[in-house]
Amino acid sequence: MIAVQFHPDAESEMIRAAGYYETQQAGLGKRFLASVQDAINRILVNPKLYPVVEADIRRCLTRTFPFGILFRGQPDRIIIMAVMHLHRDPGYWKDRDK
Repeated sequence: MIAVQFHPDAESEMIRAAGYYETQQAGLGKRFLASVQDAINRILVNPKLYPVVEADIRRCLTRTFPFGILFRGQPDRIIIMAVMHLHRDPGYWKDRDK
């Protein structure tokens, strides 16, 4: 099975977003995390299904929340580069190392 690795900043932004949603409504943070996991599961099935947004970075949208999972597919792993709110500056993540 292909491994999934989070860039530290991507993991932090996912946790912050889940915390924010949880403050808005009990259980909403868990639903956000489930939505992110669903997107990751879809990526694992076929990473090349998702459009390239920059160089070798692709984006998979979550189904319920306005977030995109930006990732780099490699033969042995998927690297999550950003868990990006779609209304945020779209290029904020570009300075993250590989």
